[in-house]
Amino acid sequence: MNFVGFKILTVEQWDSFLADGFFKGNQKDIEDGYIHMCTEAQLEKTITKFFGNYTVLIIAEVELDALGDTIKWEATRSGELFPHVYGAIPLRAVRRIQNRKFE
Repeated sequence: MNFVGFKILTVEQWDSFLADGFFKGNQKDIEDGYIHMCTEAQLEKTITKFFGNYTVLIIAEVELDALGDTIKWEATRSGELFPHVYGAIPLRAVRRIQNRKFE
């Protein structure tokens, strides 16, 4: 079965991802030691909670199976499971992207 996760990126982060061919995480990811991702069901809540100040975001849909054992499902304080990546996300794992504009 093919599982997907979503990584929310700024335009600058996406540009760097494209240039490098991989994504090692944003500042928060680096501080926490893993790349934060979410499921489709968690996407809108995550955008609202953490990305309310942005007018444009790139949503990368990532093939989790392509990440092998670097992906771990971990519970938050509320007990909800989120996919976390302990390593870099290679560009080849991105299935598609969405450009999202907010006013």
